[in-house]
Amino acid sequence: MQKEEVMKLLETLGTEQTKKTFLRHGAKEPFFGVKVGDMKPIQKKIKKDYSLSLALFATGNGDAQYLAGLIADETKMSKKDLETWAKNAGWQMISEYTVAWIAAESKHGWELALEWIESKNEQVASSGWATLANLAAIQPDEMLDIKKLEALMKVVVKKIHTSANRVKYTMNGFIISIGCYVTALSDTAKKIAKEIGVVTVNVGDTDCKVPDAIAYINKVIALGKLGKKKKEARC
Repeated sequence: MQKEEVMKLLETLGTEQTKKTFLRHGAKEPFFGVKVGDMKPIQKKIKKDYSLSLALFATGNGDAQYLAGLIADETKMSKKDLETWAKNAGWQMISEYTVAWIAAESKHGWELALEWIESKNEQVASSGWATLANLAAIQPDEMLDIKKLEALMKVVVKKIHTSANRVKYTMNGFIISIGCYVTALSDTAKKIAKEIGVVTVNVGDTDCKVPDAIAYINKVIALGKLGKKKKEARC
């Protein structure tokens, strides 16, 4: 499929109701308001297409950017490609999911995540913490730098309550991911979460809540899923 064909298809799939919902969650124009479920048949048809994913993302359209992540070929994504995506993500659904997913699946994820979390740009920094969370979820523990992850959790303790709004949210998500997916650090993650306490994030005009890290980790443990890795980050 070509970019123009995909864009026309996305436009037909968009609805005003979905647009209203996404706007409440922080979406920014331009976008059509396409449900993720309605993108799945397109993803299934295209599978992975590196060039098309770049072209779709470059449109700046939120729906096209999300679909770009679903069809991206992580093996071909360059560091520059990912930096461009992080800089130009339309809204948090793109920066914290699309960009973080593909960065984590690529060979540049760890390097970029460590760079991004130092950014003064809220969107880029949140992509960094979300990328780290995804790396913990998909990489075998033996491939992870356990000592560095432990050090990063200590950084979260020091900075989370004074960080930018969405950075706080993704820092909390990072602690949850470590607690759920990295067996050796699960207990430490719960101790860190207890030290952090309640994390306050402005979620706008929505019913969204910041997940309770300790409760979330304990639920995963109770289900017998501690350390069970995901096959891929994107979904």
